[in-house]
Amino acid sequence: MEAEKQKTLKGSFSLFGKGLHTGLNLTVTFNPAPENSGYKIQRIDLAGQPVINAIADKVVDTQRGTVVASGDVRVGTIEHGMAALYAMGIDNCLIQVNGPEFPILDGSAAMYVDKINEVGVEDQNAPKDYYIIRKKIEIKDEQSESSIIILPDDQFSITAMCSFDSKFINSQFATLDTASKFAKEIAPARTFVFVRDIVPLLEANLIKGGDLDNAIVIYEREVSQEKLDQLADVLKVPHMDAKKIGYIQHRPLMWENECTRHKLLDIIGDMALIGKPIKGRIIATRPGHTVNNKFARLMRKEIRKHEVQAPIYDPNDTPIMDNNRIRELLPHRYPMQLVDKVIAIGPSSIIGVKNVTGNEPFFQGHFPQEPVMPGVLMVEAMSQCGGLLVLNQVENPEKYSTYFLGLDDVKFRQKVVPGDTLLFRVELLHPLRHGISSMKGYIFVGDHVVAEAGFTAQIIQNKE
Repeated sequence: MEAEKQKTLKGSFSLFGKGLHTGLNLTVTFNPAPENSGYKIQRIDLAGQPVINAIADKVVDTQRGTVVASGDVRVGTIEHGMAALYAMGIDNCLIQVNGPEFPILDGSAAMYVDKINEVGVEDQNAPKDYYIIRKKIEIKDEQSESSIIILPDDQFSITAMCSFDSKFINSQFATLDTASKFAKEIAPARTFVFVRDIVPLLEANLIKGGDLDNAIVIYEREVSQEKLDQLADVLKVPHMDAKKIGYIQHRPLMWENECTRHKLLDIIGDMALIGKPIKGRIIATRPGHTVNNKFARLMRKEIRKHEVQAPIYDPNDTPIMDNNRIRELLPHRYPMQLVDKVIAIGPSSIIGVKNVTGNEPFFQGHFPQEPVMPGVLMVEAMSQCGGLLVLNQVENPEKYSTYFLGLDDVKFRQKVVPGDTLLFRVELLHPLRHGISSMKGYIFVGDHVVAEAGFTAQIIQNKE
Protein backbone atom coordinates (compact mmCIF):
# COMPACT_ATOMS: atom_id res chain seq x y z
CA MET A 1 0.00 0.00 0.00
CA GLU A 2 2.72 2.48 -0.91
CA ALA A 3 1.24 5.89 -1.66
CA GLU A 4 1.57 7.29 -5.17
CA LYS A 5 4.06 10.15 -5.32
CA GLN A 6 3.55 13.74 -6.40
CA LYS A 7 4.95 14.61 -9.82
CA THR A 8 6.57 17.55 -11.52
CA LEU A 9 8.28 18.17 -14.86
CA LYS A 10 11.82 16.88 -15.40
CA GLY A 11 12.71 20.11 -17.19
CA SER A 12 11.26 23.35 -18.53
CA PHE A 13 9.57 23.95 -21.88
CA SER A 14 8.20 26.99 -23.68
CA LEU A 15 5.46 27.56 -26.24
CA PHE A 16 4.99 30.64 -28.42
CA GLY A 17 1.96 32.09 -30.15
CA LYS A 18 -0.76 34.71 -30.32
CA GLY A 19 -3.12 35.50 -27.49
CA LEU A 20 -6.69 34.66 -28.52
CA HIS A 21 -8.22 37.83 -27.12
CA THR A 22 -5.29 40.27 -27.10
CA GLY A 23 -3.59 39.24 -30.35
CA LEU A 24 -0.23 39.75 -28.60
CA ASN A 25 2.79 37.56 -29.34
CA LEU A 26 3.18 35.58 -26.13
CA THR A 27 5.55 33.04 -24.60
CA VAL A 28 4.51 30.67 -21.82
CA THR A 29 7.10 28.57 -19.98
CA PHE A 30 6.33 25.58 -17.76
CA ASN A 31 8.91 24.81 -15.06
CA PRO A 32 9.46 22.14 -12.40
CA ALA A 33 8.26 23.19 -8.94
CA PRO A 34 8.79 21.91 -5.37
CA GLU A 35 6.45 19.32 -3.89
CA ASN A 36 3.25 20.63 -2.26
CA SER A 37 3.53 23.92 -4.17
CA GLY A 38 0.71 23.22 -6.64
CA TYR A 39 0.24 25.33 -9.76
CA LYS A 40 1.46 28.93 -9.80
CA ILE A 41 1.36 31.46 -12.66
CA GLN A 42 3.95 34.24 -12.83
CA ARG A 43 3.69 37.42 -14.92
CA ILE A 44 7.35 37.93 -15.83
CA ASP A 45 6.54 41.03 -17.91
CA LEU A 46 5.46 43.05 -14.86
CA ALA A 47 7.51 44.78 -12.19
CA GLY A 48 8.30 42.38 -9.35
CA GLN A 49 7.18 39.41 -11.47
CA PRO A 50 4.05 38.78 -9.36
CA VAL A 51 2.74 35.23 -8.83
CA ILE A 52 -0.89 34.08 -8.85
CA ASN A 53 -1.95 30.84 -7.16
CA ALA A 54 -3.87 28.91 -9.82
CA ILE A 55 -6.87 27.98 -7.68
CA ALA A 56 -10.61 28.37 -8.21
CA ASP A 57 -10.89 31.13 -5.62
CA LYS A 58 -8.65 33.34 -7.79
CA VAL A 59 -10.92 33.13 -10.86
CA VAL A 60 -12.35 36.56 -11.66
CA ASP A 61 -13.86 36.07 -15.14
CA THR A 62 -15.38 33.07 -16.95
CA GLN A 63 -17.13 34.70 -19.91
CA ARG A 64 -14.72 33.72 -22.69
CA GLY A 65 -12.23 31.53 -20.91
CA THR A 66 -10.89 31.22 -17.38
CA VAL A 67 -9.12 34.27 -15.95
CA VAL A 68 -7.27 34.22 -12.62
CA ALA A 69 -6.10 37.32 -10.81
CA SER A 70 -4.33 38.58 -7.73
CA GLY A 71 -5.16 42.23 -7.22
CA ASP A 72 -4.71 43.98 -10.55
CA VAL A 73 -2.55 41.19 -11.99
CA ARG A 74 -4.53 38.96 -14.37
CA VAL A 75 -3.84 35.98 -16.62
CA GLY A 76 -6.48 34.52 -18.92
CA THR A 77 -7.09 31.64 -21.33
CA ILE A 78 -5.30 29.28 -18.94
CA GLU A 79 -7.68 26.32 -19.23
CA HIS A 80 -5.94 24.34 -22.00
CA GLY A 81 -2.55 24.43 -20.31
CA MET A 82 -4.06 23.61 -16.92
CA ALA A 83 -5.98 20.67 -18.41
CA ALA A 84 -2.76 19.22 -19.82
CA LEU A 85 -0.96 19.47 -16.47
CA TYR A 86 -3.83 17.93 -14.54
CA ALA A 87 -4.59 15.08 -16.95
CA MET A 88 -0.90 14.21 -17.30
CA GLY A 89 -0.65 13.78 -13.53
CA ILE A 90 1.57 16.80 -12.76
CA ASP A 91 0.96 18.19 -9.27
CA ASN A 92 3.50 21.01 -9.04
CA CYS A 93 4.44 23.49 -11.76
CA LEU A 94 5.53 27.12 -12.02
CA ILE A 95 4.15 28.70 -15.19
CA GLN A 96 5.73 31.93 -16.46
CA VAL A 97 4.04 34.08 -19.08
CA ASN A 98 5.03 37.42 -20.56
CA GLY A 99 1.53 38.83 -20.99
CA PRO A 100 -2.09 38.78 -19.77
CA GLU A 101 -3.03 35.41 -21.28
CA PHE A 102 -1.61 32.10 -22.44
CA PRO A 103 -1.12 31.79 -26.21
CA ILE A 104 -4.04 30.03 -27.90
CA LEU A 105 -1.71 27.86 -30.07
CA ASP A 106 -3.94 25.60 -32.19
CA GLY A 107 -6.95 25.99 -29.88
CA SER A 108 -6.38 22.65 -28.14
CA ALA A 109 -4.15 21.13 -25.44
CA ALA A 110 -2.19 18.91 -27.84
CA MET A 111 0.97 21.05 -27.95
CA TYR A 112 1.14 21.16 -24.15
CA VAL A 113 0.84 17.37 -23.99
CA ASP A 114 3.55 16.93 -26.63
CA LYS A 115 5.95 19.15 -24.70
CA ILE A 116 5.20 17.41 -21.38
CA ASN A 117 5.99 14.07 -23.02
CA GLU A 118 9.14 15.55 -24.54
CA VAL A 119 10.66 16.84 -21.27
CA GLY A 120 9.26 14.02 -19.12
CA VAL A 121 7.70 13.76 -15.69
CA GLU A 122 9.43 12.77 -12.46
CA ASP A 123 8.29 11.56 -9.06
CA GLN A 124 8.83 13.67 -5.97
CA ASN A 125 9.13 12.52 -2.35
CA ALA A 126 5.76 13.68 -1.03
CA PRO A 127 2.70 11.42 -1.43
CA LYS A 128 0.05 12.42 -3.97
CA ASP A 129 -2.82 13.85 -1.99
CA TYR A 130 -5.98 12.62 -3.72
CA TYR A 131 -9.38 13.79 -2.58
CA ILE A 132 -11.61 10.73 -2.83
CA ILE A 133 -15.29 11.32 -3.51
CA ARG A 134 -17.41 9.39 -1.00
CA LYS A 135 -20.85 10.81 -1.80
CA LYS A 136 -22.74 12.63 -4.54
CA ILE A 137 -21.95 16.34 -4.78
CA GLU A 138 -23.94 18.54 -7.16
CA ILE A 139 -24.24 22.14 -8.28
CA LYS A 140 -26.76 23.70 -10.65
CA ASP A 141 -26.89 27.00 -12.51
CA GLU A 142 -30.58 27.74 -13.01
CA GLN A 143 -29.92 30.57 -15.45
CA SER A 144 -27.95 28.45 -17.93
CA GLU A 145 -29.63 25.13 -17.01
CA SER A 146 -26.14 23.78 -16.45
CA SER A 147 -25.26 21.23 -13.80
CA ILE A 148 -22.27 19.24 -12.60
CA ILE A 149 -22.50 16.12 -10.47
CA ILE A 150 -19.59 14.13 -9.08
CA LEU A 151 -20.00 10.53 -7.90
CA PRO A 152 -17.64 8.03 -6.26
CA ASP A 153 -15.21 6.29 -8.62
CA ASP A 154 -11.83 4.65 -8.21
CA GLN A 155 -10.24 7.10 -10.67
CA PHE A 156 -10.86 10.47 -12.33
CA SER A 157 -13.40 10.26 -15.15
CA ILE A 158 -15.83 12.61 -16.90
CA THR A 159 -18.92 12.52 -19.07
CA ALA A 160 -19.94 15.80 -20.70
CA MET A 161 -23.34 16.32 -22.33
CA CYS A 162 -23.89 19.41 -24.46
CA SER A 163 -27.03 20.84 -26.00
CA PHE A 164 -26.21 23.61 -28.47
CA ASP A 165 -28.62 26.36 -29.45
CA SER A 166 -28.31 25.32 -33.07
CA LYS A 167 -30.16 23.20 -35.60
CA PHE A 168 -26.85 22.44 -37.28
CA ILE A 169 -25.18 20.76 -34.28
CA ASN A 170 -27.24 18.17 -32.45
CA SER A 171 -26.95 17.36 -28.76
CA GLN A 172 -23.66 15.54 -28.15
CA PHE A 173 -21.84 13.75 -25.37
CA ALA A 174 -18.20 12.86 -24.76
CA THR A 175 -16.60 10.59 -22.16
CA LEU A 176 -13.14 10.23 -20.67
CA ASP A 177 -13.04 7.00 -18.63
CA THR A 178 -9.41 7.34 -17.58
CA ALA A 179 -6.88 10.16 -17.68
CA SER A 180 -4.50 7.87 -19.60
CA LYS A 181 -6.68 8.41 -22.70
CA PHE A 182 -6.58 12.21 -22.47
CA ALA A 183 -3.59 12.70 -24.79
CA LYS A 184 -5.21 10.94 -27.75
CA GLU A 185 -8.93 11.35 -27.20
CA ILE A 186 -9.37 14.81 -25.65
CA ALA A 187 -6.23 16.97 -25.89
CA PRO A 188 -6.41 17.52 -29.70
CA ALA A 189 -10.04 18.77 -29.57
CA ARG A 190 -10.08 22.42 -30.71
CA THR A 191 -12.02 25.35 -29.35
CA PHE A 192 -14.99 26.52 -31.41
CA VAL A 193 -17.15 29.56 -31.99
CA PHE A 194 -20.43 30.27 -33.76
CA VAL A 195 -20.50 32.89 -36.50
CA ARG A 196 -23.35 34.66 -34.68
CA ASP A 197 -21.02 35.22 -31.69
CA ILE A 198 -18.01 36.55 -33.60
CA VAL A 199 -19.27 40.07 -34.29
CA PRO A 200 -20.17 40.77 -30.61
CA LEU A 201 -16.76 39.44 -29.58
CA LEU A 202 -15.02 41.72 -32.05
CA GLU A 203 -17.13 44.65 -30.86
CA ALA A 204 -16.04 43.82 -27.28
CA ASN A 205 -12.41 44.13 -28.46
CA LEU A 206 -11.86 40.37 -28.03
CA ILE A 207 -10.56 37.48 -30.20
CA LYS A 208 -7.97 39.71 -31.85
CA GLY A 209 -5.84 36.61 -32.28
CA GLY A 210 -8.62 34.29 -33.44
CA ASP A 211 -8.36 32.61 -36.84
CA LEU A 212 -9.05 29.29 -38.53
CA ASP A 213 -5.71 27.94 -37.31
CA ASN A 214 -6.84 28.02 -33.68
CA ALA A 215 -10.62 27.56 -33.74
CA ILE A 216 -13.48 25.77 -35.45
CA VAL A 217 -15.97 28.34 -36.77
CA ILE A 218 -19.56 27.12 -37.08
CA TYR A 219 -21.84 28.82 -39.60
CA GLU A 220 -25.25 27.43 -38.70
CA ARG A 221 -27.66 30.35 -39.22
CA GLU A 222 -27.88 32.05 -42.57
CA VAL A 223 -26.91 35.74 -42.75
CA SER A 224 -26.72 38.15 -45.65
CA GLN A 225 -23.96 37.67 -48.18
CA GLU A 226 -22.63 41.13 -47.32
CA LYS A 227 -22.25 40.30 -43.60
CA LEU A 228 -20.61 36.97 -44.34
CA ASP A 229 -18.18 38.63 -46.75
CA GLN A 230 -17.24 41.15 -44.06
CA LEU A 231 -16.63 38.34 -41.59
CA ALA A 232 -14.53 36.40 -44.12
CA ASP A 233 -12.33 39.48 -44.52
CA VAL A 234 -11.83 39.63 -40.75
CA LEU A 235 -10.93 35.93 -40.64
CA LYS A 236 -8.71 36.37 -43.71
CA VAL A 237 -10.45 33.56 -45.62
CA PRO A 238 -12.03 33.49 -49.10
CA HIS A 239 -15.62 34.66 -49.45
CA MET A 240 -18.19 31.89 -49.05
CA ASP A 241 -21.72 31.28 -50.25
CA ALA A 242 -24.02 32.65 -47.54
CA LYS A 243 -26.59 29.97 -48.33
CA LYS A 244 -24.16 27.13 -47.58
CA ILE A 245 -24.42 26.16 -43.89
CA GLY A 246 -21.52 24.27 -42.28
CA TYR A 247 -18.11 24.41 -40.65
CA ILE A 248 -15.57 27.04 -41.67
CA GLN A 249 -12.14 25.57 -41.02
CA HIS A 250 -8.74 24.75 -42.45
CA ARG A 251 -8.68 21.24 -41.00
CA PRO A 252 -11.63 18.83 -40.99
CA LEU A 253 -13.22 17.76 -37.71
CA MET A 254 -11.21 15.11 -35.91
CA TRP A 255 -14.39 13.64 -34.41
CA GLU A 256 -18.06 14.34 -35.00
CA ASN A 257 -18.31 15.41 -31.35
CA GLU A 258 -15.08 17.44 -31.33
CA CYS A 259 -16.88 20.46 -29.88
CA THR A 260 -18.13 18.48 -26.88
CA ARG A 261 -14.73 16.87 -26.42
CA HIS A 262 -13.34 20.38 -26.18
CA LYS A 263 -15.97 21.23 -23.57
CA LEU A 264 -14.72 18.20 -21.62
CA LEU A 265 -11.15 19.49 -21.99
CA ASP A 266 -12.27 22.82 -20.52
CA ILE A 267 -13.86 21.02 -17.56
CA ILE A 268 -10.54 19.33 -16.78
CA GLY A 269 -8.73 22.67 -17.00
CA ASP A 270 -11.16 24.22 -14.55
CA MET A 271 -11.05 21.20 -12.21
CA ALA A 272 -7.26 21.60 -12.08
CA LEU A 273 -7.95 24.71 -9.98
CA ILE A 274 -9.48 22.64 -7.16
CA GLY A 275 -5.98 22.26 -5.75
CA LYS A 276 -5.98 18.47 -5.33
CA PRO A 277 -6.28 15.56 -7.74
CA ILE A 278 -9.72 13.97 -7.53
CA LYS A 279 -10.90 10.37 -7.60
CA GLY A 280 -14.50 10.57 -8.76
CA ARG A 281 -16.74 10.60 -11.84
CA ILE A 282 -17.98 13.96 -13.10
CA ILE A 283 -21.23 14.15 -15.08
CA ALA A 284 -21.59 17.61 -16.63
CA THR A 285 -24.71 18.85 -18.43
CA ARG A 286 -24.37 21.97 -20.60
CA PRO A 287 -20.97 22.75 -19.04
CA GLY A 288 -19.22 26.09 -19.32
CA HIS A 289 -16.50 27.95 -17.47
CA THR A 290 -18.99 29.67 -15.14
CA VAL A 291 -20.61 26.51 -13.75
CA ASN A 292 -17.22 24.75 -13.86
CA ASN A 293 -15.75 27.39 -11.55
CA LYS A 294 -18.76 27.31 -9.22
CA PHE A 295 -18.28 23.56 -8.91
CA ALA A 296 -14.51 23.87 -8.36
CA ARG A 297 -15.15 26.39 -5.57
CA LEU A 298 -17.71 24.05 -4.00
CA MET A 299 -15.17 21.22 -4.12
CA ARG A 300 -12.57 23.40 -2.38
CA LYS A 301 -15.06 24.05 0.44
CA GLU A 302 -15.78 20.32 0.69
CA ILE A 303 -12.06 19.56 0.89
CA ARG A 304 -11.55 22.13 3.64
CA LYS A 305 -14.31 20.41 5.68
CA HIS A 306 -12.52 17.06 5.30
CA GLU A 307 -8.91 18.19 5.23
CA VAL A 308 -7.72 14.73 6.30
CA GLN A 309 -9.78 11.93 4.72
CA ALA A 310 -10.57 8.67 6.42
CA PRO A 311 -9.23 5.48 4.81
CA ILE A 312 -11.67 3.35 2.83
CA TYR A 313 -12.63 0.37 4.96
CA ASP A 314 -14.45 -2.71 3.69
CA PRO A 315 -15.05 -5.14 6.58
CA ASN A 316 -15.39 -7.95 4.03
CA ASP A 317 -11.74 -7.67 2.96
CA THR A 318 -9.25 -10.18 4.38
CA PRO A 319 -6.92 -8.37 6.81
CA ILE A 320 -3.21 -8.03 6.11
CA MET A 321 -2.58 -8.87 9.77
CA ASP A 322 -5.18 -10.60 11.92
CA ASN A 323 -5.33 -10.65 15.70
CA ASN A 324 -3.03 -13.67 15.93
CA ARG A 325 -0.30 -12.08 13.81
CA ILE A 326 -0.52 -8.86 15.82
CA ARG A 327 0.02 -10.88 19.02
CA GLU A 328 3.17 -12.37 17.48
CA LEU A 329 4.60 -8.89 16.82
CA LEU A 330 3.41 -6.87 19.84
CA PRO A 331 3.91 -7.84 23.49
CA HIS A 332 0.55 -6.34 24.55
CA ARG A 333 -2.12 -8.61 25.97
CA TYR A 334 -5.57 -8.16 27.51
CA PRO A 335 -6.62 -5.57 28.40
CA MET A 336 -3.94 -3.57 26.56
CA GLN A 337 -3.96 -5.04 23.05
CA LEU A 338 -5.83 -2.24 21.29
CA VAL A 339 -5.46 -3.08 17.57
CA ASP A 340 -7.75 -5.81 16.24
CA LYS A 341 -6.44 -6.04 12.68
CA VAL A 342 -4.39 -4.31 9.99
CA ILE A 343 -6.12 -3.81 6.64
CA ALA A 344 -3.29 -2.15 4.70
CA ILE A 345 0.45 -1.67 5.14
CA GLY A 346 3.30 -0.36 3.03
CA PRO A 347 6.85 0.92 3.45
CA SER A 348 5.67 4.24 4.93
CA SER A 349 2.04 3.88 6.06
CA ILE A 350 -0.37 1.54 7.82
CA ILE A 351 -4.13 1.35 8.40
CA GLY A 352 -5.45 -0.52 11.42
CA VAL A 353 -8.84 -1.17 13.01
CA LYS A 354 -10.25 -1.42 16.53
CA ASN A 355 -13.87 -2.20 17.26
CA VAL A 356 -14.88 -0.51 20.51
CA THR A 357 -17.43 -2.61 22.42
CA GLY A 358 -19.42 -2.01 25.57
CA ASN A 359 -17.37 -4.75 27.26
CA GLU A 360 -14.09 -2.77 27.29
CA PRO A 361 -12.79 -2.92 30.89
CA PHE A 362 -11.97 0.79 31.02
CA PHE A 363 -15.66 1.69 30.65
CA GLN A 364 -16.28 0.41 34.21
CA GLY A 365 -14.68 3.54 35.60
CA HIS A 366 -14.60 5.91 32.59
CA PHE A 367 -17.46 6.59 33.05
CA PRO A 368 -20.13 4.22 34.40
CA GLN A 369 -23.06 6.43 33.40
CA GLU A 370 -21.50 7.80 30.21
CA PRO A 371 -18.84 5.43 28.83
CA VAL A 372 -16.08 7.31 26.98
CA MET A 373 -12.79 5.84 25.80
CA PRO A 374 -9.90 7.55 27.65
CA GLY A 375 -7.82 9.79 25.40
CA VAL A 376 -4.60 8.21 26.69
CA LEU A 377 -5.81 4.80 25.44
CA MET A 378 -6.74 6.27 22.07
CA VAL A 379 -3.14 7.48 21.77
CA GLU A 380 -1.89 4.09 22.98
CA ALA A 381 -3.95 2.31 20.31
CA MET A 382 -2.63 4.64 17.63
CA SER A 383 0.94 4.11 18.82
CA GLN A 384 0.52 0.32 18.74
CA CYS A 385 -0.50 0.63 15.10
CA GLY A 386 2.60 2.78 14.55
CA GLY A 387 4.68 0.11 16.27
CA LEU A 388 3.47 -2.46 13.75
CA LEU A 389 4.47 -0.08 10.95
CA VAL A 390 7.98 0.39 12.35
CA LEU A 391 8.45 -3.34 12.92
CA ASN A 392 7.51 -3.88 9.30
CA GLN A 393 10.74 -2.06 8.37
CA VAL A 394 13.05 -4.74 9.79
CA GLU A 395 13.81 -8.38 9.12
CA ASN A 396 12.57 -10.86 11.72
CA PRO A 397 10.28 -8.29 13.40
CA GLU A 398 9.38 -10.83 16.11
CA LYS A 399 12.83 -10.25 17.60
CA TYR A 400 12.25 -6.50 18.19
CA SER A 401 10.12 -4.28 20.41
CA THR A 402 9.00 -0.71 19.83
CA TYR A 403 9.26 1.97 22.52
CA PHE A 404 7.86 5.46 22.12
CA LEU A 405 10.15 8.32 23.10
CA GLY A 406 7.87 11.29 22.61
CA LEU A 407 4.48 12.68 21.63
CA ASP A 408 3.79 15.95 19.85
CA ASP A 409 0.73 18.00 18.97
CA VAL A 410 -1.81 15.58 20.46
CA LYS A 411 -5.41 16.61 19.72
CA PHE A 412 -8.74 15.06 20.67
CA ARG A 413 -11.59 16.24 18.47
CA GLN A 414 -14.49 13.94 19.31
CA LYS A 415 -15.29 11.41 22.03
CA VAL A 416 -15.21 7.67 21.32
CA VAL A 417 -18.03 5.54 22.73
CA PRO A 418 -19.17 1.89 22.62
CA GLY A 419 -20.13 0.82 19.10
CA ASP A 420 -17.54 3.01 17.36
CA THR A 421 -15.12 1.46 14.89
CA LEU A 422 -11.73 3.19 15.04
CA LEU A 423 -9.64 3.43 11.90
CA PHE A 424 -5.97 4.25 12.49
CA ARG A 425 -3.84 5.80 9.76
CA VAL A 426 -0.19 6.20 10.69
CA GLU A 427 2.50 7.47 8.32
CA LEU A 428 6.28 7.64 8.62
CA LEU A 429 7.50 11.22 8.43
CA HIS A 430 11.11 10.15 7.93
CA PRO A 431 12.79 6.82 7.13
CA LEU A 432 13.92 4.65 10.03
CA ARG A 433 17.47 5.69 11.01
CA HIS A 434 19.58 4.31 13.85
CA GLY A 435 16.47 2.52 15.08
CA ILE A 436 14.53 5.77 15.55
CA SER A 437 11.57 7.00 13.51
CA SER A 438 9.01 9.81 13.61
CA MET A 439 5.37 9.28 12.63
CA LYS A 440 2.07 11.10 12.30
CA GLY A 441 -1.13 9.29 13.25
CA TYR A 442 -4.85 9.88 12.92
CA ILE A 443 -7.89 8.11 14.34
CA PHE A 444 -11.16 8.21 12.44
CA VAL A 445 -14.71 7.28 13.33
CA GLY A 446 -16.63 7.29 10.07
CA ASP A 447 -15.44 10.28 8.04
CA HIS A 448 -14.36 12.31 11.07
CA VAL A 449 -10.96 12.69 12.71
CA VAL A 450 -11.41 12.00 16.43
CA ALA A 451 -7.75 12.23 17.46
CA GLU A 452 -4.30 12.88 16.04
CA ALA A 453 -0.73 12.90 17.31
CA GLY A 454 2.92 12.91 16.30
CA PHE A 455 5.18 10.12 17.60
CA THR A 456 8.87 9.46 17.97
CA ALA A 457 9.67 5.76 18.36
CA GLN A 458 12.70 3.53 18.81
CA ILE A 459 12.99 -0.16 18.02
CA ILE A 460 15.27 -2.31 20.14
CA GLN A 461 16.26 -5.93 19.63
CA ASN A 462 14.86 -8.20 22.32
CA LYS A 463 17.24 -10.02 24.63
CA GLU A 464 17.47 -13.74 23.90
